Amino acid sequence: MRAPGGPQSAAALVLIGLACQEVGASFAVMLFPQTGPLGIVMLRLLFSAVLLWVITRPRVRGHSAADWRAVVAFGFVLATMNGLFYLALERLPLGVTVTIEVLGPLTLSILTATGLARWLWAGLALAGVVALGAGGWERLDPLGVAFALGAAVSWALYILASARVGRAFPRLDGLALAMAIGAVIALPLGIAQAGAVLLRLDILALGAAVAVLSSTVPYALELVALRRLPASAFAILMSLGPATASTAGFLLLGQHLSWLEVGGIALVIAASIGAVRAAARRAPSRRHPGSAPDEPLSEPVG
Repeated sequence: MRAPGGPQSAAALVLIGLACQEVGASFAVMLFPQTGPLGIVMLRLLFSAVLLWVITRPRVRGHSAADWRAVVAFGFVLATMNGLFYLALERLPLGVTVTIEVLGPLTLSILTATGLARWLWAGLALAGVVALGAGGWERLDPLGVAFALGAAVSWALYILASARVGRAFPRLDGLALAMAIGAVIALPLGIAQAGAVLLRLDILALGAAVAVLSSTVPYALELVALRRLPASAFAILMSLGPATASTAGFLLLGQHLSWLEVGGIALVIAASIGAVRAAARRAPSRRHPGSAPDEPLSEPVG
């Protein structure tokens, strides 16, 4: 399957995927009064797992105990990452939550980089965080910030865990199995928080919509786009996540940010793009997903 129209169309697909992802996150926030954040986490992981199993039909036989330990750990990280993200969304604006969460993979990229330039990107990211706070720490719920930082750490762990699973399982099999494990982990917590509301067909339909918008559609568009875009260009476009999240939060949720907070988000985006460009100079770009056995599996967050 090829992305029509070359790199420009492929870039448009990535941006559409980002927009769908943040629209899905906005719908999730709208469901919080009925399901709570853990209820929507359970619905998202459950429906995403079902869709992935239908699409990939993963093979469960022929794997070692070490492989299964890796995929179980991957599923646990996946459930934790999504749970902390939605718990943060309950207390913080969407754009601020995504910006803090991006600090996880950004920090991992900086720590694994070489040369003096990495300290420039680290400094930009730190300046962005300070600017977010300068917009008014009293506006940022401390527990929400803690949840977002936990999601950032979980995202970095996700990248490391997915690389291990990618070596042991065919490209999407590991993600499908981990998603199912994550759904099982989230199930009792989601039921405990949401209760009987999960039996309502409208809530189930909206939960399925969140799963499709937040995971299925972005992932499908990314796979198509990656066939025409170098991995470095793709990563730069994905660095725009905080900007699309802030836009979705403003348009769909009425979440207003101060100019200092907007500046902080811009600095974090600039740091992410700088770190990606530095990484691209260290390693040759790849166009096709799965071309390397340790390439992290993508499961959009947001």
